[in-house]
Amino acid sequence: MKQTISPSPWTYIPTLYFASGIPYVIINTVSVIFYKKLGIDNTQITLWTSFLYLPWVIKMFWGPIVDIYSTKRKWILYTQFAMFCCLGLIAFSLQLPNFFFISLATLTIGAFISATYDIATDGFYLLALSPEQQAFFVGIRSLFYRLAVIFGSGILVVLAGQLEVSLNNIPLSWTIAIGFSALILAIVFIFHRLILPSPESDNWQQIQARENIPFWSIISSYFAQEKIIAILAFILLYRFGEAMLVKIASLFLLDKPDVGGLGLSTSDVGLVYGTFGVISLICGGILGGLFISKYGLKKCLFPMALALNLPDIFYVYMAYTKPSLTLVYPLVSLEQFGYGFGFTAFSVYLMYICQGEYKTSHFAISTGIMALGMMLPGLISGYLQKAFGYPLFFILVCLLTIPGMIALFFIPLKSEPKRQNN
Repeated sequence: MKQTISPSPWTYIPTLYFASGIPYVIINTVSVIFYKKLGIDNTQITLWTSFLYLPWVIKMFWGPIVDIYSTKRKWILYTQFAMFCCLGLIAFSLQLPNFFFISLATLTIGAFISATYDIATDGFYLLALSPEQQAFFVGIRSLFYRLAVIFGSGILVVLAGQLEVSLNNIPLSWTIAIGFSALILAIVFIFHRLILPSPESDNWQQIQARENIPFWSIISSYFAQEKIIAILAFILLYRFGEAMLVKIASLFLLDKPDVGGLGLSTSDVGLVYGTFGVISLICGGILGGLFISKYGLKKCLFPMALALNLPDIFYVYMAYTKPSLTLVYPLVSLEQFGYGFGFTAFSVYLMYICQGEYKTSHFAISTGIMALGMMLPGLISGYLQKAFGYPLFFILVCLLTIPGMIALFFIPLKSEPKRQNN
């Protein structure tokens, strides 16, 4: 047989995870902004876009299908092409009178496709890379995922904002912006079709997987863990306040001052929240990893939880004082920095509890529950904001951070996880 040389992971790992981040941020973050600019009510926006988290909540239930049928490489290519089609349809639908229903339905389909792509990509990562390469590239894949978030919530939103001004046509501006993201996914699809390797294990593993997948044993073993109630409460509540804040933050920045918002332009929101905010979040995550590596998770967990939750008070301040744009930049950046710093401890703890024979599947369950913890608060955030107004809503957000802080005192944490710097 002719020996083929596998390309370096540098040629495809960055693009795989960049392509993972673009759909996620458009579906869960950018959709909030373009629906707001297209005149949809805050309550409707937060309710329906929160449901878009659902595929990431339940993706563990069709994960075995990705294992059993076809190869991870083919799943990656199929879902990338399908996602390109979805983004193209979303862009086109914004020109239609009933755009909300069509675009929301397409976003829902896209969410399931994106969640499936994530399953296939993570599986491919484990199959195509050696353990040493996996450890080395874990930071690289995270970096390019975050760069995709900056592209989606920053550059793409700024582009739409500039087009709004120059074209004086909001629907067309967002059609062009979303269409541009679809074009990028099409280019990435073609690139991966040519460059993505076909690992030996990606061919025979599917045959092995067909024999027996102890799916229900995996589920039951997860819920048989020590202090599972405390663990579930912690996963669901740790970001409860932040989950409400993240759905409303961009709406607050966009809303006119006469209804309690700051009245920023689309481009300003793209820079404040989607660019400088995300850069601050990345820096916070890097620093959080260094702190845990040096001091250990047990010592860092409570201080890092405080770092995540206390900066929410900045939104209370902004809601009451309506500061200038010059002050909004550092306040939003500091809140996002604290979020990134505190979220690192949360991520490490999820890895800590996912040990043993089924750790990969257990981690998928944990991240699914984590997504549920983001979806449920988002569902009610719009109703609460409308009922209380922005100032009281942000005070409520601060109060709702307390249950998660209490829950962390009851979770099992007997020993430090190994290789925390990964």
